[in-house]
Parts: sequence; C-alpha cells; structure tokens
Amino acid sequence: MKLALTLPYAEGALSREQMLEIVQAADRLGYDSLWVAEAWSHDAFLVLTSLIESTQQIKLATGIVNVYSRTPSLIAQSTATLDALSGGRAILGLGASGPQVIEGWHGLDYDRPLQRTRETIEIVRMIMRREKLNFEGDIFNLTGRLKLINHPVRDRVPIAVAALGPKNIAMTAEVADAWLPTLYSPAKAAEVFGPALAEGKAKRSADLGPLEVVAPVAVAIGEDVSAARDLSRMGLALYIGGMGSRSQNFYNRLIRQYGYEAEAEQIQELYLSGRQGEAIRLVTDDIIDEVSAIGSEGFVKDRIGQFAASGVDTLLVTIGDPDPARAVPMLETLVGLV
Repeated sequence: MKLALTLPYAEGALSREQMLEIVQAADRLGYDSLWVAEAWSHDAFLVLTSLIESTQQIKLATGIVNVYSRTPSLIAQSTATLDALSGGRAILGLGASGPQVIEGWHGLDYDRPLQRTRETIEIVRMIMRREKLNFEGDIFNLTGRLKLINHPVRDRVPIAVAALGPKNIAMTAEVADAWLPTLYSPAKAAEVFGPALAEGKAKRSADLGPLEVVAPVAVAIGEDVSAARDLSRMGLALYIGGMGSRSQNFYNRLIRQYGYEAEAEQIQELYLSGRQGEAIRLVTDDIIDEVSAIGSEGFVKDRIGQFAASGVDTLLVTIGDPDPARAVPMLETLVGLV
C-alpha cells in the first residue's frame, strides 16, 4: 500500500517553514503524493505550485477543489500548468463539496452536482488531449472549437473524486481514476460502499484501468495518544455535526450507516444548537477507531493491514501534530509499518 500526506489548512496550523520541513521529509521518505485541500482556505493550486521547487518526486494533488469554484476549462488550465511546472507530477482531486460551501461561500446554486462533476471530468480530459473543445452536455455547452495552446506534459492527468453518496460513488467508479472516501471504515466498507462501487465498475471503460482507492485517515503513533484523539474528536464532531444542515449532511448520514445512529443524531443536534463542546464529548473512542489509526505502533500496523485488506491502495495520512519535531519521526515510523 502506498502512503500519501495531506497538509492541514486551518489558520496557524503550519508555518511556511514547518510545512516545507514536513513536505520535504515526505518527499525524501518516498511518500507517493501530497494533497492540499481548499475548502474556504488558501487556493490549492497556488500552494502546490509553491512547493514544486522544494520537492523532487512526490506527486502534487488538489485534495480537493470543488467543481463549482472554477469552470471546467480553468480547472484544466490550472492542472496542465501545475503538471508542466512540476515535470508531470500533478493529480487533480475534484469534488462537489456541499450546499454550505457552494451556496454560502461561492454564492452559487448547488445544482446537479453529479452531472457537473461528470461533465467537468470529460471536459478536462478533452482539454488535456488538446482536442478542439466542442462539447454539448446538460450543464456545459462549449462550441468555440478552441484547444489548449500549450502542449501538456501529459495528455492524461489522474483525476480523483471525493464521493460518499451511492450515486456519486457509482459515478466515480465509472469515470474517475481514483476515489477519495472521507471517513472510510475498513470494517464497514464492503457493506456500505460495495454495491455502489460494483454498479459503477460494471460501466467502467477498460481504458481507465483499475479504480484506485485513496483513503484519508487520521494517524498518530505512540503510547500516549490522548491529545491526538482529542483533536480527532473535534474534527469528527465538526463533520458529523456541522458540515451541512439537519436535512443534508453527507458525513452524518455515513456515520449513521456505520451503526452510530443515536450518536450522530445527538452530535448534530448539539453542534447546530451552538453547543459544540457537548457535541465533541459525544464522539466516542469507538467512532474515532472506526475511521482512524491512532495508537501504538502495533495497533497502527494492524489498522494499516485492515485498510489494505478492505481494498485501500493509498493511505492518505492526516497528521494531528504539525510540529516537525514530532510529525517527521511519525512519518518515518509509518513507512516501516506499511
């Protein structure tokens, strides 16, 4: 199984110097890819571009940019530019995000997210192949017959899609190069995700090759990981309770599918009522262990085996402690556990 690293993006999580130290360590240790989120923080393409000269071999991935924030053509232009400047190391991570971000941040209607994602992927691939852009879809109609002026380093850049709902997962399994399942449970994956994956793979073109599974996982290694667990508890409370509304929260729905219906309902009610501290305390150790790898070396090694056995190809590591003095040794230890 390959290892990848995702960078924290919250204000003050990492200084520029700390980020470079951690990124260069991951590059030196042979981590396959580096993923930079965007949400409503810094621009992912710009952050990745700033890291090109500081790295040698690690792939540079948007993790993720949403398909509403830019036109498909601009997404393709940015991807082709990142790939050219990095010498062919770009990965395009896409997602539909949710109404909270698309409507509340970008001021756009959260309209037909699956179709928009599908058409964006098709348009990006056309542009990367330098085809004349004559495209007629349900959302985009492009008849200018222009094609990319520059010749891309590669005519195909891997496209990964963050997807959780059954229809979105099926679409991803059909057309994407990789799938990013947030809050992935290796124990429940076959039951919860299996049917949708099978549906999509049945329509998948052989030209795409196998679908890669890149699972984001919070990781901390040590005998005392209480601080890492507390940090994970806070993050999970935000996702389960606050990332969406009472009627539409993809992460809350997923945790319910894992068997934590009562907990998910209570966490959401408390979080949306402004009682975040109480919501955080309701995130149990069982919920944390369902979707993370936080514990002793032996425990984490076992968890890695479980993720691999469930079909994960790349473990996308989220580090809780951004201090390079502790993060870099953990990244080194992790390499020996895979």
